[in-house]
Amino acid sequence: MSGDPFDEGGGSILRQPKAVWATAGASVVAFMGIGLVDPILPSIAKGLDAGPSQVSLLFTSYFLITAIAMLVTGFVSSRIGGRKTLLAGLALVVVFAALSGTSGSVGELVGFRAGWGLGNALFVSTSLAVIVGAAAGGSAAAILLYESALGLGMACGPLVGAVLGDASWRFPFFGTAVLMAIGFLAITAFLKEQPKPARKTSLLDPVKALGHGGLASAAVSAFFYNYAFFTVLAFTPFVLNMSPYRSGAVFFAWGVLLAVFSVLVAPRLQERFGSLKVLGGSLVLMAADLLILGYGNHTVAIVGTIVSGAFIGLNNTVYTELALGVSDAPRPVASAGYNFVRWFAAAAAPFLAPKIEEWTDIHIPFVVAAATAVIGAVIVGVRRRALTMEAEELLPEHEAQDAAASGEAQPATA
Repeated sequence: MSGDPFDEGGGSILRQPKAVWATAGASVVAFMGIGLVDPILPSIAKGLDAGPSQVSLLFTSYFLITAIAMLVTGFVSSRIGGRKTLLAGLALVVVFAALSGTSGSVGELVGFRAGWGLGNALFVSTSLAVIVGAAAGGSAAAILLYESALGLGMACGPLVGAVLGDASWRFPFFGTAVLMAIGFLAITAFLKEQPKPARKTSLLDPVKALGHGGLASAAVSAFFYNYAFFTVLAFTPFVLNMSPYRSGAVFFAWGVLLAVFSVLVAPRLQERFGSLKVLGGSLVLMAADLLILGYGNHTVAIVGTIVSGAFIGLNNTVYTELALGVSDAPRPVASAGYNFVRWFAAAAAPFLAPKIEEWTDIHIPFVVAAATAVIGAVIVGVRRRALTMEAEELLPEHEAQDAAASGEAQPATA
């Protein structure tokens, strides 16, 4: 990978077809939906007369359905095509985001977030495959563009949630529905209908792909990392206990660091030190940051939360590249198998962190999260031989398989 992701000679992420920009733009909004509720979690708890562990189920239901749906996304997209799958996912998000804003109880809101998770799973898993297939400049530029969308969405989500949520906790949900409706129109206008795939994906293909030692190692390591990641995202707002505006500002700064380190810093560090050293070191530093966050005063907790975005940005980029390049499975299948495993941790952390606080004290959830980050690093170290298969060696085979899986001779562009 080129050290400069914007270097045209290395495959610029800036010069892309309209179809790619439309998909990436909708991806930004999709990722906004993850962090959107962060600054308004206390407001939702107050408005619906619920406790932290109940409100945290908004993340648990969302990611539990997302994880399970990963087995379905390839099955669906290989039968109706990437474009229709994207549109189906967007339509579900529009409907369930709007319904979330009408919730009269935390139970209703948790249920609507589950439906939102299904739509997001269909969209997010397929959008990565569409961007990789249609992007100019190869898979490296496509992954960086996808990570840029992730970072921008993660940064803007809390800010939008804070601005709209200051008036009412319901408004961010309605706002997301409107933005996703715009994304639906953009995909409709700029992404051409894709041919039906030559090979249909079965429900078990992603599970079978996990039989590859490298992909399984990346997925299990990412599982433990995701527990730490979503402890920060779902539990820290209750620890900071700030107004929506202030909490939104903190997580906006967090998201900016996440985006910068995903897109600009990670490629340079990988080029200099290698992906596995960057990943292992970042996980250990993230663990240290979590301990400081958990045991520091309020100001230290704010700084620790923001700084964690840097490590999360590095980790996200390296894990995505490992998942897409370490095995010989087609990228959509490998991505589905990898996401199937790691999203279970995203479902567990928001539920367990408040429970652990109830059973012990406010510090221990961060100790547990730090421990899971270290476990992720240990897996990377122990399984480094299985993870060292270079993506470049598999690139021709991946491209042939992806073309066969998508049924396309050329990328779909507008």
